[in-house]
Amino acid sequence: MALPCPSAFIDTPDLDASLLLSETLHGSREGLFIHGNEPLSESDLREYLTLLERRRSGECVAYILGRKEFRSLRFAVNPGVLVPRPDTETLLETALEYIDAMAEQGECEVSVLDLCTGSGALAISLKNERPNLDITASDISVEALETAKLNADNLLGDRHSINFLECDLFEEIRGKFNIIVSNPPYIPSCEMDTLAPELGREPALALDGGRDGLDLIRKIILQAGDHLHPNGTLLLEAAPEQMPEIRALLEKRNFSGIGVCRDLGGRERVISAHYR
Repeated sequence: MALPCPSAFIDTPDLDASLLLSETLHGSREGLFIHGNEPLSESDLREYLTLLERRRSGECVAYILGRKEFRSLRFAVNPGVLVPRPDTETLLETALEYIDAMAEQGECEVSVLDLCTGSGALAISLKNERPNLDITASDISVEALETAKLNADNLLGDRHSINFLECDLFEEIRGKFNIIVSNPPYIPSCEMDTLAPELGREPALALDGGRDGLDLIRKIILQAGDHLHPNGTLLLEAAPEQMPEIRALLEKRNFSGIGVCRDLGGRERVISAHYR
């Protein structure tokens, strides 16, 4: 069956079309190679064309399917949360390196705070891979927290002991942590109208970082020291071009040992620093 011509903004039309067809047929992409020549029923065809039109209109595949895989876990997603992306695996892997290093140094219980948790992808993946972690995850969005809690229940089950808090950054946070991680909004406000249609449908609250994209990052850096144990670590995801300014902000707030990690595309994506 010939597919409609994809819209120009869709980078992976064949992949997207096959995922939506698999959803329609309640099967797998692999199954399409086996049964690909079989005709669709009229009802399946109508459903499939409806899904294709949603994609062509700018709705991302993850929202259409209601799920997105991250770190081999299937997270429920909806327009109230940012869709987890591969870039954030760099933040996760960097956090795991610090967690493991602390464990090797004799830290019996490493505590982690995940600010702007969204769907909970980062906090839940950390807990899944390092079950002994003491994790707190916060977000200002009630809808995001409901999704994160649902994901924690579904993916962690009895191992779910993450403390979810509704608050604006550190507003309701008590105590100190070994590590603070965050994938905050960091897109400059002036660029919001230029985003691809599918990004434009994701929550602006999770994307818009203010005039230069650093509004929340500034606040996090300003307050993080009050919530870190001595020599605790702050890890932030941001855009490559923002790294020099973030480094300068960290240095002004008495952070040291500043380093940058690159994502799979070789771009500077995560900045780390220790609080003296």
